[in-house]
Amino acid sequence: MSARVWIWLLSLAVLWGGSFFFAKVALAELAPLTVVFCRVALAALALNLVMLSSGRPLFRTGAPLRAYAAMGLLNNLIPFGLIFWGQTQIASGLASILNATTPLFTLLVAHFITHDERIGGLKLGALVLGIGGVAILMGPDLIGSSRGTAGQIACLGGALSYAFAGVYGRRFAKMGVAPVEAATGQVTLSAMLILPIMLIADRPWLLPTPPSPTTWAALGGLALLSTALAYVLYFRILAAAGATNLLLVTFLIPVTAILLGAFVLGERLAPRHFAGMTLIGLSLAAMDGRIVRFLRPAK
Repeated sequence: MSARVWIWLLSLAVLWGGSFFFAKVALAELAPLTVVFCRVALAALALNLVMLSSGRPLFRTGAPLRAYAAMGLLNNLIPFGLIFWGQTQIASGLASILNATTPLFTLLVAHFITHDERIGGLKLGALVLGIGGVAILMGPDLIGSSRGTAGQIACLGGALSYAFAGVYGRRFAKMGVAPVEAATGQVTLSAMLILPIMLIADRPWLLPTPPSPTTWAALGGLALLSTALAYVLYFRILAAAGATNLLLVTFLIPVTAILLGAFVLGERLAPRHFAGMTLIGLSLAAMDGRIVRFLRPAK
């Protein structure tokens, strides 16, 4: 990859890693579904403005609105809701580590749903490593019935939803839908879907005090930086370097989230959390062949 693409990749890792930090700050005053709505609604507004400025309005004749709604459900509404609720129970850094299992879940989902992506020997080994990492992360909490167990399970549920979204989202290329248009469609339909649920469940008008400037700043960062801008970078990297190199961002996201959680929020993770993260990282490297290529003798 060129130096420019590396800069994009590192920037994307910071933006997506920062989403766990921004969410944790916003969740101090707002309920999870309210944070989900603010994230997708503000991002939808920004991306629709981009679409309009380029002369490609989203709601045109023939737009695949059902596909946008399904993608928004799988890629935004369900995972954001689960992960944000999970973050009310566990540290943001731990949530980001659990989120890094998304490619492993994608491996499983693709194996059972698609016909061209089967789990071979190397991928099976990667899957076992990843499961071992999750066991190290969650094992003691499951045995001891820790308060954070439900939060960790919720974050894994979010990763599983992302996996289904990754498999489902492949249809947009076949449909001839531009990446930016797909991103705009999914966040727009997500905002429409979550609005009535959020109003019924959270009743934000009953908040004892209006959100503080810090919370509004966190919501702005979550929506505009970690969602709208991140999607633009995501699709640029995908076009310039391909999906395999894009997977590198999965290794880097927990680093940003852990550093922000430690130095800004005062969070501390146990040694087993870092051990679990190491195993998950090794499993991702094995899954896309990086470890094998690195260890293979040069000819």
